[in-house]
Amino acid sequence: METTSQVDPSNIMQIGTGFFASKTLLTATKIGLFTLLGERPRSGEDIQKELGLHPRSLYDFLDALVALGFLNRKGIKETSIYSNSADSDLFLDKNKPSYMGGILEMANNRLYPFWNDLETGLKTGLPQNEAKNNGKSLFDAIYADPARLREFIRAMTGVQLGNFIAFAKQFDFTNYKTLCDIGGSGGALSAQVTLNNEHVKCTTLDLPPVTSIAQENMDAMGLGDKVNVVSGDFFADKFPKADIITMGQILHDWGTKDKKKLIAKAYEALPKGGAFVVIENIIDADRSKNAFGLLMSLNMLIETPEGYDFSTSDFDNLAKEAGFAETRIMPLTGPSSAAIAIK
Repeated sequence: METTSQVDPSNIMQIGTGFFASKTLLTATKIGLFTLLGERPRSGEDIQKELGLHPRSLYDFLDALVALGFLNRKGIKETSIYSNSADSDLFLDKNKPSYMGGILEMANNRLYPFWNDLETGLKTGLPQNEAKNNGKSLFDAIYADPARLREFIRAMTGVQLGNFIAFAKQFDFTNYKTLCDIGGSGGALSAQVTLNNEHVKCTTLDLPPVTSIAQENMDAMGLGDKVNVVSGDFFADKFPKADIITMGQILHDWGTKDKKKLIAKAYEALPKGGAFVVIENIIDADRSKNAFGLLMSLNMLIETPEGYDFSTSDFDNLAKEAGFAETRIMPLTGPSSAAIAIK
């Protein structure tokens, strides 16, 4: 006898109320819960006092984070002792160099309220961020505020660090001696390539307000004399010549015309056999599997006038139109990949 599977609404409920879990994690990160527990495990009462929380929903908040997998717990309610889960301890403790909570801080402080206007964005095709209220673009608004710029750079570094480490270790650098990271932000990609491939001389290029932060980062890592930090405008200036040109989370900020311009400039800067590497949440060719990449493309609607994330097929077409001979995809961490084009 043939049986039919039961239609289940649980996925609808989980996704439809997903902002419950999201805001709980974002709030825990913002108030420093994981950093506090990174020092030592604490009771619920200790957490309440040290973070200035009200007792009413204290255990609901903490136990929700247990159920979501972000905290561990011994005991229950008044007898409970809480500690970080392994991933929270490594990635959400501000006192650890592996901290990637910057992207969550930015999601909480900026993106969360902007996404409330997704419907407006879908109907108008216009950004729904700071530009909606005062006419400034995303980057104008961020660069005008040094504190916000640092938060943005921390966020971008945090979300990409795992990918940069994976790329630095997995890519075969044997036949390459120089690398230039275009829009290099805080210099994390160049730092990881340098740490894992000593024969490769790396340059990180970005606008002056950013390169000063990148230089601080390189000095702090002991790489100040190894990574070349250069100021420049990647639209206005020629790219420095290098065996490898990289871009991490850059192309998706721009529309097709500007994507083509940046890819053409990369092609021009490379020697024959040189590699152009784009590290992003590349969408699968069928556009049905990488949900995060597709949602990030919606975020580009919220954040930019024309930006969008692209598929493996899109990248292949754009790269070959610019003159590149071949392309391939290297999976990195989570939904991210390195799209590689060879001249």
